Amino acid sequence: MPLVAVVMGSKSDTEAMKPTLEVLDKLGIDYEVSVISAHRHPERAREFGLSARSRGIEVIIAAAGGAAHLPGVLASWTSLPVIGVPLATSELKGADALYSIVQMPAGIPVATVAIGTAGAKNAAYLAAEILGLKYDSIREAYEKYRSQLQGDSHD
Repeated sequence: MPLVAVVMGSKSDTEAMKPTLEVLDKLGIDYEVSVISAHRHPERAREFGLSARSRGIEVIIAAAGGAAHLPGVLASWTSLPVIGVPLATSELKGADALYSIVQMPAGIPVATVAIGTAGAKNAAYLAAEILGLKYDSIREAYEKYRSQLQGDSHD
């Protein structure tokens, strides 16, 4: 059963989110992938947020570019942790997405990672840290990865 939901605002975001999926695979974390536009399918986003917990999801990673409302919209419909990944899909190279995701109103937090590949990877690592509080196997896989970082500044 998937513990993480990776949600993208558009199919064109798939390539940018490959690093997230690769890290989740490497750490042995089950996930599901969905494409939901907060603007074109707001009712679907609402249903997704409301049903995530009952489907066994424990962390949502939501990626979007431009106005980047998807992470905040999903966070408004669930109390599960939501990690926002700003994507560089506009002329502003992701700065607009970063500001949109990070500026959530008090009470509806979205953890926000960096723009680009490092941010996409860090979303998965942050999910592992959260899940590692409950699942020893995930904590151990993440700690093993972290121990391998010593001396490697490129990942």
